[in-house]
Amino acid sequence: MLPPLKFGTRKARFALIGLALAGLAGIPSTVAAASTSNHSDVTGSHSQPAVKPTIVLEHGAWADGSSWSGVVTRLQKDGYTVDVPPNPLRGVDSDSAYLASYLATVPGPVVLVGHSYGGFVTTNAAAGDKNVKALVYVDAYIPAQGDTLNSLTSQFPGSQITPAALNFVPSPGGVTDVYVKPSLFRGILANDLPARQAAELAATQRPIAASALTEVSGPPAWASIPSWAVIGTADHAIPPAAQESMAARAHATVTKINASHLSLISHPGEVTKVIEEAARHTS
Repeated sequence: MLPPLKFGTRKARFALIGLALAGLAGIPSTVAAASTSNHSDVTGSHSQPAVKPTIVLEHGAWADGSSWSGVVTRLQKDGYTVDVPPNPLRGVDSDSAYLASYLATVPGPVVLVGHSYGGFVTTNAAAGDKNVKALVYVDAYIPAQGDTLNSLTSQFPGSQITPAALNFVPSPGGVTDVYVKPSLFRGILANDLPARQAAELAATQRPIAASALTEVSGPPAWASIPSWAVIGTADHAIPPAAQESMAARAHATVTKINASHLSLISHPGEVTKVIEEAARHTS
């Protein structure tokens, strides 16, 4: 398991992870910054500046945390602490449990952001977490209870993620990993990125377990947490119509951009604006 990518702007916050999940070890503690208070000696009153939430970014399948790099740079520049924990991509239940354990180490308010399959994970991980004040979905699944990845992908026509587009690689442990065929990667996921960049992403993609495609989602966090959605209108992976339907069901505030499934890479500025809009609503 890769250690989480940790980005911070505050000092003196320790996120202790190692014992969160059985069998996981070697995840380092990380440091983030504590908020400060302004004191007025003239009036004797105390003013407390608004505490910025920590932004936690969850990547999706066939990617890793580096897909958020452009967004991270902008959020850090604007003074936010940003965490990018790894998504194990082993299944809805286990991935959500890992993220929930990670969130338990983050003090204060959180804006939780999921891309693609990451939205499936955040929807389950944040359920019942009082520190998560806003959910942001970026070209993402926004499941209701009982939904699966396969059911949501096929709900509307247009997805190019079909069995013929995937490579299924069995492992000795009995898990079958699923990759997008490199020759089709750009057309499905990165159709607004340069060919060379898309080829690099295809070569470095991380697989998702095939069993995750049919795992059922639990009670959704968006039922009690305000939500925002970024929808790429040129998305060839999750049809825009499906994204709009899921966003409407979650009563999410929607921003549409002319982008592929990887808008977080091709349009990081616009994605960042939506995340910061959600963050402002937490104070």
